[in-house]
Amino acid sequence: MLIDSHAHLTMPQFDEDREEVLGRAREAGVGHILTIGGVEQGPSVIEFAGRHQDFGVYAAIGVHPHETSTLSEGSVRVLQEYISDPRVVAVGEIGLDYHYKHSPVPAQQEAFRRQIRVAREAGLPIIVHSREAEEDTLKILKQEKADEVGGVIHCFSGGIDMARTAISLGFFISFSGSLTFKNAASLREIARLIPIERILIETDAPYLAPQQVRGKRNEPSYVRFVAQTLAEVKGLNLDDIGRITSHNAMQLFSMGSSEAEEKIAYRIRDSLYLNITNRCTNTCGFCVRFYSDFVKGHKLRIASEPTSGEVIRAIGDPKNCREVVFCGYGEPLIRLDLVKEVAAWIKEHGGRVRVNTNGQGNLIHKRNILPELKGLVDVYSVSLNAENEEKYLEICKPVFGLGTYRAVKEFILEAGKSAEVSVTVVDLPGVDLPACRKIAQEELKVGFRIRYYDEVG
Repeated sequence: MLIDSHAHLTMPQFDEDREEVLGRAREAGVGHILTIGGVEQGPSVIEFAGRHQDFGVYAAIGVHPHETSTLSEGSVRVLQEYISDPRVVAVGEIGLDYHYKHSPVPAQQEAFRRQIRVAREAGLPIIVHSREAEEDTLKILKQEKADEVGGVIHCFSGGIDMARTAISLGFFISFSGSLTFKNAASLREIARLIPIERILIETDAPYLAPQQVRGKRNEPSYVRFVAQTLAEVKGLNLDDIGRITSHNAMQLFSMGSSEAEEKIAYRIRDSLYLNITNRCTNTCGFCVRFYSDFVKGHKLRIASEPTSGEVIRAIGDPKNCREVVFCGYGEPLIRLDLVKEVAAWIKEHGGRVRVNTNGQGNLIHKRNILPELKGLVDVYSVSLNAENEEKYLEICKPVFGLGTYRAVKEFILEAGKSAEVSVTVVDLPGVDLPACRKIAQEELKVGFRIRYYDEVG
């Protein structure tokens, strides 16, 4: 499923074929649309969302920066009334536009501030329009405590510093058809650099038609072109992008069902991951377990650990993926017997097995477990995360304390006797990445990969 997180479906450009536009969106896999309007369009926007509730249309209302010279306390009261409707899930679009300046800058800034306060009072996220106004946009967001409700910088056109600052304030970054433009290499690079967990996709229809349909009126079905470009940029597939950005939008705007099925087996790219435990012998501060139930749009917080039979049923045919990875939300080798049984079944059925581990399996089971896994595991990916014991203890906080770092390195050396091995390190501040690379490649004689702390999966 795809979600068009920003469109203007009540504008006159859609008067002739609005229902057909929705039909084409559904055919293109669009499950929800957030349609945006100003205070003057409030009744029609709300009515349209209500009439198409079954399709998954929601509404957002706000005073666009172009119109802020007309903002009055009366219009603020009307806005407050409109956003109390349950079909309205955000205040927007609001913000600053220093490119056209259809309204004076002081009026834009005051209206922006006032509407952030309205959103905070209502407990709704905001949709931010920011064009050539990066510094003032961020300043006002901070000063008005917009992080209390969060929101999205829509149709993003700023720089990487703006994106990262907005994300640090709890905001999402939304990319429109402009991401697909031939001259948008710098924008695509920003999309590559920021975590997919903070990205939305949109059309801004009827404006900004993607490169593939340039010259046409934009419409929600074309959000698939944005998704395709984002998939190429992020090294993911279209299903991944749809699942992740839809989850992001649903979380931000409280649209759709908040229920999500716990995943035992889940796909990312062309690999199938197995979530067999949420337990771990490390307490890494950067670990996703401590701030989210989801990885790449999959819910990995499980109420109980699956049996071997449940895991095997969830896998299906292991030849349908490039590899099957024991990973999930915890340390898989805690459940050694299950790993051995399931890995043996995968190998018997023509699959390839990788184990993502913290390398503490021998400490956990108080014996060398690697001979038991010989012939069952093709690849080990081991989290080293530091260049020395002191830093490892500080970052990972292993339950085994002193000596854990040495034991992890011994595990890596032993694993290399029967399988391919790579070492991973998260690029945390203070970690000496060149030193870690040297340890992996020269001392341990294994592969090396850097993981980005804000990009999981």
